[in-house]
Amino acid sequence: MNRAQRKQSRRPALKLKEAYRAPAWRTRRAQGVQILESCALENIPWLVHGFTLRPGGASVLDGKRVFNLGRTDWDTRENVLANRKKLLAALGAEKMLLVSQRQFHSALARVFDAPPVVALKGDAALTRTPGLLLAVLTADCVPILLVDTKRRAVAAVHAGWRGTLKRVAEKTLGKMRMTFGTRPRDVLAVLGPGIGRCCYEVGPEVAQAFHSQFAHAKDWFDGPFERLVSDDTPNPLQWLNMHPPGHQPPPPSVHLDLAAASRWQLESAGVPSANIFSSALCTACRTDIFFSHRAEFGKTGRLMGVVGIRL
Repeated sequence: MNRAQRKQSRRPALKLKEAYRAPAWRTRRAQGVQILESCALENIPWLVHGFTLRPGGASVLDGKRVFNLGRTDWDTRENVLANRKKLLAALGAEKMLLVSQRQFHSALARVFDAPPVVALKGDAALTRTPGLLLAVLTADCVPILLVDTKRRAVAAVHAGWRGTLKRVAEKTLGKMRMTFGTRPRDVLAVLGPGIGRCCYEVGPEVAQAFHSQFAHAKDWFDGPFERLVSDDTPNPLQWLNMHPPGHQPPPPSVHLDLAAASRWQLESAGVPSANIFSSALCTACRTDIFFSHRAEFGKTGRLMGVVGIRL
């Protein structure tokens, strides 16, 4: 193959590479804060959505101003409310009403036609009512936005490992089908920033729990997954090993890809893979722009993922 032929043969690969590098996300800067948006949703005129970033805001953590959207021990209620008001202004959604729930790592999905009088417990919210901005709070868990482009229905999902194990994404989509007549092929699913496989180390109990529920679980883990879920039981006579009492080596750990597990659930429920968009940003790797409960040992703020139908 001569030089010209080699050059010609590389052209399709270069075009594919350029297409792969096309921007899938963009950052909106307004009101002194930054909001991450999915380019897959930006051309839907009736939709408002976004994932907040850490910088800016009225809250102060470790001497720096941060955009904390959740209640924490170190922040004040006034700061959080000011940040939420600023979020609505940055999105151009001042007339919309923010709807959030008391999350408890469940698969409970609620339908909202109006803002609740008191905060309800749940980890997913659905609506077809214009003017409601559904919100989920995260600091490592994966925020998922579901948009039915035909029936103008939306959902916001909070997916930590417990909720993912309980199939919260799949069950929320099922509730959209039951309540709104949503067809999975009409859904766009956007998975916002969460802790990545690179940083999400979990123990054998998590690996075993996923193995018991999902046939494809091993695809979402790095590390000695097969060893942790095997039927071989550890030696119960710990005194027979060479370690003194209380000093046995810890069990091996694995790394879990939460986003991949939710993507599989959505695909299995009928959402085309081309309609699912995941952020490659890890909250634990990038504490300069995100909050991470794992990386910051619990002392951190809360990000917010929002989606709603404009008035």
